[in-house]
Parts: sequence; C-alpha cells; structure tokens
Amino acid sequence: MTSATPAAGNASNSPAGITYASAGVDVEAGDRAVELMKGAVKATHNSSVIGGVGGFAGLYDVSRLLTYKRPLLATSTDGVGTKVAIAQAMDIHDTIGFDLVGMVVDDIVVVGAEPLYMTDYIACGKVVPERIADIVRGIAAACSVAGTALVGGETAEHPGLLGEHEYDVAGAATGVVEASELLGPDRVRAGDVVIGMASSGLHSNGYSLVRRVINHAGWALDRQVSELGRTLGEELLEPTRVYAADCLDLARAFPVNTANAVHGFSHVTGGGLAANLARVLPQGLVATVDRATWELPAIFKLVSELGNVPLADLERTLNLGVGMVAIVSAEAADAAVARLNDRGLPSWIMGTVTADSDSILKSGPDYVQGAKGVDGGAVRLVNAYA
Repeated sequence: MTSATPAAGNASNSPAGITYASAGVDVEAGDRAVELMKGAVKATHNSSVIGGVGGFAGLYDVSRLLTYKRPLLATSTDGVGTKVAIAQAMDIHDTIGFDLVGMVVDDIVVVGAEPLYMTDYIACGKVVPERIADIVRGIAAACSVAGTALVGGETAEHPGLLGEHEYDVAGAATGVVEASELLGPDRVRAGDVVIGMASSGLHSNGYSLVRRVINHAGWALDRQVSELGRTLGEELLEPTRVYAADCLDLARAFPVNTANAVHGFSHVTGGGLAANLARVLPQGLVATVDRATWELPAIFKLVSELGNVPLADLERTLNLGVGMVAIVSAEAADAAVARLNDRGLPSWIMGTVTADSDSILKSGPDYVQGAKGVDGGAVRLVNAYA
C-alpha cells in the first residue's frame, strides 16, 4: 500500500520560501528613497526642529509658545485628489508636492495661524526611489515657500492594491495663532471689502470633472493648445499657488483690532468661490462679488467650452482664477491690494460686505448661503466675467 504523503525533508518537492520582496515590497528601495530625499527635507528645518530624518516621530520645539498669552493650535489634513493621475500619466512628480502643501497649509492660514510643521504620507504600488524622492522634493520645496518645516513622513508600498505606477499622497500640518489675533466670521463687519488673489490655474480641485471633459473631447496631454501657450498636460500639472506667507504678511501688516485690519481669509478649494467665502461670513451679512472685476483664465474657458459645462457647475467646482480671498476693513483695502501686488501676487478688489437685506434676491445659483455644514453668511455673484 502506497502513501500520498510526500517524504519528509524532500527539498526538491518543497516550494521556495516566500519573502517580503517576493510579495511585492522592497524595503531596500524604500531606504534608497529616503537617502535621495534627505537633503530636501533637511532644507526645510529650522532651529525648532529636533533631530534629523528617520526617527519614529518628528520633534518640534514649541517653547516659543510660552510667549503667547493664549496659543491656539490649528490643524489641517488633505490630499491632492485625482490630479495625481496627470502627474503619473506625464511621469512628472516633482510638482505635485506644491498641490499637497497648498491644500493643507492654506487652510490653516485662513484663521491667521502660522503653519509650523507638516508631515506627509505616500502610498504606492511599487517604490521607485527616484519617483518617491521627486514627490518629497516637491513637498519640501513648497514647505520652504510656506515657511513650514517638513518634520516627518511615511512611504507605504501596497502591491495588489495599487498598480506599479500608481500612488496617492496626503499630508497634515499644525499651526499656531494667538487667540486675540484669531481671524474668522466674528471679525467680519458690514462695509468690509473683499479682495481676490489670483490662482495659478486649476490648483487641485475639480480634476474628476476636468479629466472627464478632456477624455470626452479626445484630447491628449501632449496636445499643444494655442490659448494656453503650452501643452494641455503642462497646464493641467501647473502647481497650486501657496498663499501662506502672503496671507501672514498681510495679517501682520494690517493687524486685528485696528481700523486698518484684515478680518478673514477664505481658501477657494472644492465647492468654488461662493461656497468657501460664505463659510467665513457671519449670519446676516452678504458678500456681493462682481464677476466683471476679473477675466477667466484660458484653462477655465477651455473646460467650459469643451465640455459644454454649465456656468453654475463650473462655479461650484473650480476656482475660476481666484485661489484665496481676503476680507479687510474698507480703510485697509487699497493698501492691502498694493501690498499683495508688490509681493508678486496679482490681487484686486472684487466685492463688498453688506447686511443681507430682504431686497436681495435669495434664490438661484448666483446666491449661496451656508456651505459645508457652516450655517453662516451669504455670497451673491453679480454681472458677467470680464
């Protein structure tokens, strides 16, 4: 009688041992990526950063907060969204970091907080050291623009979950503001002026719509587009403008509790201009924004025309040329615009804040009241774009 059980110890009948590398995770590649990015990360560090790259936790000395009377910590987290698909398709990865940093630190600066430090997270199907290093170099470069230390991060290899050339990025930052200098709806008054700050392009919102329009039109990323003055892909990958340093400079030049004061900021991201501006207005006030004060940049006109996208949908999806908004006292308006322009940030007066009276039309796509769970003030868009 024969047995079906293989002879014990017969190495020729045994499968090769399964390793982490054979499962698709290359630890050595991760180590090489860290070596390639270390210099860029260290360049963001200041005297408050304790230790170097590679620790389990990033350390940041906050003893300076002892000089605050009532320090408030502000935190934000975000990602880049489907814009990463454009970076992957073009195999250009050193700019997507600006989109990540802009989405995170510019939410913090809205309340007047200085973003102190940031961490990032990259999930990918396969660690290609040069690609990971390019992503992190972009994050570090943007942190330097914002004046924020990049104190840590994580790269995770997820074979079987993400394709070999796929990745996603996310990040989080922490900032601080003195309680007496906190900006927001409580500061805004009737008579205030609304200032628009130009975006650098699409930034990092609405790419599901944009990519759908481009695919529907059958346009390739390497297509030269005369209206854009470059290829479609180059335009779609234009990095998000980082406003943190400009906004902090403005808030410090026009401090709260003075006649010439900044009262608030609004970061124009998902939801568009009106919805995000409404979030930083108190109940009972309305900001009337005149579309005629700026011209739609070419990329927004192109998306509208190629996809026959309704104006209302464009306005609640894309920034349409305005990436950040400041709300300032009327006395500070002209000087604030001049200061922003002197810093190289195109800015202009786009509207005013008034009482939300019964005579104002309060229905239709041109009027937005309350947004993203905030039952605040309202925004009314008037006239046509220049």
